Amino acid sequence: MTTLHEYLESADCEPDLCTLIKLIAEQAQPIREAFITHQAYVESENVYGERQAAMDTWSDELITRVLGESGLVRELSSEEQDEIRTFPRAKADYAVVMDPMDGSSLIQTNLAVGTIVGIFGGGKVLQRGRGLKAALYMLYGPMTTLTLTLGKGVCIFAMDHGGVYRLLEQDVRIPDGNLYGTGGGRPDWTDPHTAFIAAIEANGAKLRYTGSYVADFHQILKYGGIYCYPALKGKPTGKLRLLYEAIPIGFIAEQAGGAITDGSVDLLDVEPTEPHQRTPIYVGSMNMIRRAKEIFERSRA
Repeated sequence: MTTLHEYLESADCEPDLCTLIKLIAEQAQPIREAFITHQAYVESENVYGERQAAMDTWSDELITRVLGESGLVRELSSEEQDEIRTFPRAKADYAVVMDPMDGSSLIQTNLAVGTIVGIFGGGKVLQRGRGLKAALYMLYGPMTTLTLTLGKGVCIFAMDHGGVYRLLEQDVRIPDGNLYGTGGGRPDWTDPHTAFIAAIEANGAKLRYTGSYVADFHQILKYGGIYCYPALKGKPTGKLRLLYEAIPIGFIAEQAGGAITDGSVDLLDVEPTEPHQRTPIYVGSMNMIRRAKEIFERSRA
């Protein structure tokens, strides 16, 4: 089976970018091993006022330290850090955005969680999603998998017992499925989102939602459908973050034949104005994205 290293070489990936991707992917092993000893919550909050799990802070510190020492990253922005980190002595000019531990509240219940990463060139993190050089996520479930795009389609790798990533699927395409997951409490949904969910349920859509964004998206990638975290009454920008969650996952979705929107505009075309900017998210199969846009357009008429 093709290894991650072999795939990157065959894809004509820039040497420094290859090294950076492999370095990030290697952190899955220590992260996975740390789950047993880092299950509790710590006495701190992130920039959003959310209580941090021990794995939030531990994985954030691990990846930040490794990337800072690599000399490959000039800027880094993490969901768990207030400010953009700069590494002025970096020899390369990559910029990394990341959610180091997505779904951390589910660790104690042993549900799948993950790490989401986007890699830009040009040394700056505040860029449109279309400027990404690569996007990936590691999913820690029954298998440790790496889903990756270099802007040339999507591949899924699985880590073997020796820590080597081996190719499971190449040129992954999102089918026109009928699964959906949606965040936010139903009483807080806006009228357009309520209408969208009613419409797809009337056409047989089935709810599958764990609360782990990366895990919920992965089943959409495999089986088709849509993941949503909508605008809410009193929270017009929703909960999820443009830079750490929407842009990397949206880039993967588009490379697999899907799309990402806030209900009206493609989120890969939105230029972030600050690192912790929030946005509503609808990401998945093109048939579902078209339906969402139609309903939202009618609501604005």
